[in-house]
Amino acid sequence: MEPTVEYAHATGALSGIWLLIAIPLVSAAILLLLGKRADKWGHWLGVLAVAASFVLGLIFFFSLRGLDAEQRSAELSLWDFIAVGNLHVDFGLLFDPLAGVFVLLITGVGSLIHLYAVGYMEHDPGRRKFFAYFNLFVAAMLLLVLGNNYVMLYFGWEGVGLASYLLISFWYTRPSAATAGKKAFLMNRVGDAGLAIGIFMMFATLGTTQYDEVFGNVSALSSTTVLIMGLLLLLGAAGKSGQFPLQAWLPDAMEGPTPVSALIHAATMVTAGVYLIARSNAIFTANTTLQTVVVSVGALTLLIGCIIGAAKDDIKRVLAWSTVSQIGYMFLGVGLGGGAYALAIIHLLAHGFFKANMFLGAGSVMHGMHDQVDIRRFGGLRKYMKWTWLTFMMGWLAIIGIPPLSGYFSKEPIIAAAFERGDWTSWLYGMAALLGAGLTAFYMTRLFVLTFHGPERYTEDNKHPHESPFIMTVPLMLLALGSIGAGWLMSTSVPGWLEPVFGAEEAHHEAVIPHTLIQILGIVVSVAGAALAWAMFRRGTALQEQPAGVVVTAARRNLYTDAINEAVFERPGIYLTRALVYLDNKGIDGVVNGIAAGVGGSSGRLRRLQTGFVRSYALSMLTGAVVVVGAFLAIQLGWLA
Repeated sequence: MEPTVEYAHATGALSGIWLLIAIPLVSAAILLLLGKRADKWGHWLGVLAVAASFVLGLIFFFSLRGLDAEQRSAELSLWDFIAVGNLHVDFGLLFDPLAGVFVLLITGVGSLIHLYAVGYMEHDPGRRKFFAYFNLFVAAMLLLVLGNNYVMLYFGWEGVGLASYLLISFWYTRPSAATAGKKAFLMNRVGDAGLAIGIFMMFATLGTTQYDEVFGNVSALSSTTVLIMGLLLLLGAAGKSGQFPLQAWLPDAMEGPTPVSALIHAATMVTAGVYLIARSNAIFTANTTLQTVVVSVGALTLLIGCIIGAAKDDIKRVLAWSTVSQIGYMFLGVGLGGGAYALAIIHLLAHGFFKANMFLGAGSVMHGMHDQVDIRRFGGLRKYMKWTWLTFMMGWLAIIGIPPLSGYFSKEPIIAAAFERGDWTSWLYGMAALLGAGLTAFYMTRLFVLTFHGPERYTEDNKHPHESPFIMTVPLMLLALGSIGAGWLMSTSVPGWLEPVFGAEEAHHEAVIPHTLIQILGIVVSVAGAALAWAMFRRGTALQEQPAGVVVTAARRNLYTDAINEAVFERPGIYLTRALVYLDNKGIDGVVNGIAAGVGGSSGRLRRLQTGFVRSYALSMLTGAVVVVGAFLAIQLGWLA
């Protein structure tokens, strides 16, 4: 059964869905325009703005739920955004079952993260500005999921990119934070270029970017056109969600304040790619090769994240690579298609709870340990931080898939669906997903044990660990409840709720091994991975990095992905840019060094950062121009007809 592509006009309470975006956006504007005059109360305005959007989201959600399944959507056209020739784009919003669950996740979990940030950022002089950027981020993410066409999605997509750059590099006086923000910005531009060209193709081939019109006419496109369009959308999704080959920026984003890590890596930005593929399900299910590519990207990325995460010692970077891996499971789900679309969304929602829980728990540990992040220098914190320990434990048990916590009900069905693909690849993707479950249990147990159990390994700077204040532990408790029960609750209700978007669940192929055996194997490999880590690390670990074999060394170096990017893209780009850009007799270095000197940044490191940024940005613009011109010529010549 094909999902419906006819949307009802918003009436009654649902005609106010624009307020979901407007409230945090206006709050961000107020905080930025008032400046220091809002320092004393601005953070509370930021919290209330997102909480108000959450309350409205609940109202709209239950209003939508009261409608018949075939009418369960509300489309609102606000004004003509673009009207040039045959191109007409509305500034329009769509609140349907898929958008509804994302709105509740973004604003619900986002509200708890905002509340936590009040305590976490208490002594930061830029707290008011931080909450302005936080609200801007939420508003952009809401526009992304509520837009009724790809241009509105792209508008929110770029807004999220801007806000994430501002938040990741919030402590911009730290070179590491400035570099991480730049890295996230540039790597996302690669994915964004793919998404933009994909949208151009939609208009060139279909004459529209409206969801209902695009999805209703996909069958009229050739298989080659669908494949290329889908690959371009996938490139955008991989960039925003930190999937192979654009995953390198995501762990570096940990340089921002911990609430940023929780918001980006749990409820918002990294889920945007999953949303894009799920929303575009009519395109992806129209080409089996395209689905295979998505599944392969997900399976490969989930293993990359697991392997690297097992070798990291920074508490936030372990969680970041865990996010890369768990998003891989979601890509695996949306790539499998059919009923697995809903399974991916269930895991996305459950992940929002337990990953936000653990990121904020990591922030609580850092708060009590004077910003120490090295898990080799923790140990025994269970005695001093009981609430943080207990809530973190719920997230840990959830992510490794121990029943009856949420991760078991969200991840195990994806593993089972991988074994039901229907050909020899069932073994390939199923075993990859199963292996990922065991590795996840290993490295997450290593993190939990070295942080909260075993001997105390504190340094002189943090001999007196302490629990975080109430305003930080309350969000942890609420998120822990979600980590416990969200998976079961959603597994029983979400598939039916999303049926108007994805269509009725299709019958799966016969699994290559019995479903009961898959469930047993999933629990066994998870328990085995956790037991191995417990046995290895319950007595602590060496305080210094020890010599290791080839695999561990490669994992410590991110499987050499950064080195490959530098050798294949960065250095040739530098040489190419130097050859193409010659602004004066000193070349680009002289110009950039002059800019650096003009702003007082005469240090060699700052000059190198600025030079690298200008070079990289020039190269990205040049590459984008070449790709756009090439796509245009291909369309004109009829290659993509």
